[in-house]
Amino acid sequence: MSLSPAEALSYFETKLLVETDPSDVYAAQHADDPFVLVDVRNAEAWDQGHAVGALHMPYREIASRAASEIASHLPVVVYCWSPGCNGGARGAAEFARLGYDVREMIGGFEYWAREGLPVEGSDGPLPRRFDPLVVPVRTKG
Repeated sequence: MSLSPAEALSYFETKLLVETDPSDVYAAQHADDPFVLVDVRNAEAWDQGHAVGALHMPYREIASRAASEIASHLPVVVYCWSPGCNGGARGAAEFARLGYDVREMIGGFEYWAREGLPVEGSDGPLPRRFDPLVVPVRTKG
């Protein structure tokens, strides 16, 4: 059984209200849009590499830390490792439970890094690499 066009439209419009993607998050950072980007992965993953400008708050710590570290009026964008990880959804649910306006960054850190967006690790900035399967190669012409 398939959805009617109206049901499909409702689903996708709702989905867009709770999701964003790495390029839109990066653009919002540069537009100085007020929001907090939160990496919900564990400490080892954070130290290996994370999006520049992100706050580290593993999803299991959100309930105990969010109110003291993030103003309740600020929108929150969360991410985990990749599309194959549900930590971002777990983190988003926890922020929503606490009353925050929250969105999940689809693609997670994997697609942030694959798009060549700025990444840093525990020792500082990491080299930017652009995955040609994700970022179109521009040709002259």
